[in-house]
This record gives sequence, structure tokens and C-alpha cells, in this order.
Amino acid sequence: MGETVFSKIIAREIPADIVYEDEQVLAFRDIDPQAPVHIVIIPKKPIATLNDLTPADAELVGRLYLAAKQIAGELGVAESGYRTLINCNRDGGQDVFHLHMHLLAGRMMGWPPG
Repeated sequence: MGETVFSKIIAREIPADIVYEDEQVLAFRDIDPQAPVHIVIIPKKPIATLNDLTPADAELVGRLYLAAKQIAGELGVAESGYRTLINCNRDGGQDVFHLHMHLLAGRMMGWPPG
């Protein structure tokens, strides 16, 4: 996998408004928010898409969801509700080819999405 904007954020080569970090996960505010709260949650391990996950990545994917839960609580949106989503490849809406989860909140989420 080549270098991406997210790998540059992990390396601190590009600034980001970081809201969460641990040994394996980094989360920051989206620069083009689609909701009042829009956080991008990424693994520090470079994985291009959901299709590139292996069974060995199961714990890492779980950590993304646990980070989302913690961030939602800290930002005060856990009780009112939030959406998490992972886009996969171009037709799925993925623009940056480094696996990432969006946490969206602060407004009513429509259905169906997209």
C-alpha cells in the first residue's frame, strides 16, 4: 500500500484535530464534515480496504468500534445516537485507500444512506 493522507497524519506530517489515540488506532475530526460531529477513525496499520482484512486483523477492527464507542461518549452523542460506517472501494464511496471508519452524529441520520 502506498503513502496516503492518513499515513501522513499518523506520521504527523500533516496536522489533524486528533480526538483519540492509542497504540493501534488514531481518530480525528473530518476536514469536510457531513454532520455536526464527523470523526474519522483509522488503524495505524496500513490496510487499504475492507477487502484486504485478514483473520489476524479481527482484534484491530474491534478496536475501531471500541474507539468509536468511547469517542461518542466523550463527545456527548452516545445517548442521542450516532452512525458508524466503513466505505469499501470507489463504488462504495471510499476516497482514501487506508481503511477508515466514519463516526457521524449531531443530527438525525436518514435511511437509506447514500
